[in-house]
Amino acid sequence: MKVQGKVIVVTGAGSGMGRQLTIELVSRGAKVAAIDLREESLLETKTLAGGSVETFVLDITDAAAVAELPQKIESALGSVDGLINNAGIIQPFVKINELTLEQAARVMKVNFDGPLMMTKAFLPGLMGRPEAHILNVSSMGAYAPVPGQSVYGASKAAIKLFTEGLRSELAATNIGVTIVFPGAIATNIAANSGMAMPADAATESKFKTTPAPIAAHAMIEAIEHNRPRITIGSDARLMDIMSRINPVFAANVIQKQMASLLK
Repeated sequence: MKVQGKVIVVTGAGSGMGRQLTIELVSRGAKVAAIDLREESLLETKTLAGGSVETFVLDITDAAAVAELPQKIESALGSVDGLINNAGIIQPFVKINELTLEQAARVMKVNFDGPLMMTKAFLPGLMGRPEAHILNVSSMGAYAPVPGQSVYGASKAAIKLFTEGLRSELAATNIGVTIVFPGAIATNIAANSGMAMPADAATESKFKTTPAPIAAHAMIEAIEHNRPRITIGSDARLMDIMSRINPVFAANVIQKQMASLLK
C-alpha cells in the first residue's frame, strides 16, 4: 500500500521513533493522526513534520478513549487507511525478583493491551478500505532475552505472536500486516518510560545504534512493499539468526554482555 494520500494513525508520535515515522509519512504525502500522552510533544512533532498532521492527546490504555478515537480521526482527516502501533515503554533495569507486580503490569498494559485495543478499534474501518495496513513494533527482545528487561521482552514477544496471528487471519483480506523487530535505536525511550538506564549501557553494546530516521524509512518501506516481517539494525539481524540456530547460545551471549550492568 502506497502511503501517499492515505490517512495513517501513529501512536507514540510525540517523540523518538513515532516522531520520525510521522515525518517520514508526511514526506511521502500521507496524512497523519499523531497520538501521544503529551500535547506539547505532539505539537513539536506537528511543527517538525509540516504537512497534514492532526494531533490527538490520548492514553492508549484507556479503553473508552480508544473506542472513540476512530470517529474523531475520521471527522478530522477522513477514513483511516493504516495503523502503526509504535508506542511502548521499557521496564526498570532490574531483575524479575526486584521488579514489582505493578511495574510489570504497566509494561504489559502499554506494550500489549494498548496495541490490542487500538487494533480492535480500527480494524472494522480498515476492513472497508480498498487497501489498508497495520504495522506493529516489537523488539529484538522478543526473541533474544535481555536480563533486566525480561517482562519488557515478554510484552514484545506477545506482540510478535499477536501480529503473526493477525496476519494469518487477514491473509485473504485487503489488509497487510507487518511486524518490526528493531534492535538498539537512537531514541529517548528510557526517559519517556520514566526509567533510568545503567550509565554504562550504551558503551557496553558492541553494536551501533540505528538512527531513528533510518529506522522510520525502513518501516514505511515495509508498509509500501507489504513485507510481513523486518529486523532493523545489525544487532537485531545477527541475534535473529543466532536465536534460530542456537537460542541458548544467543541468550548466553547477551547475558555475558549485560552481566556487569546487573548487580
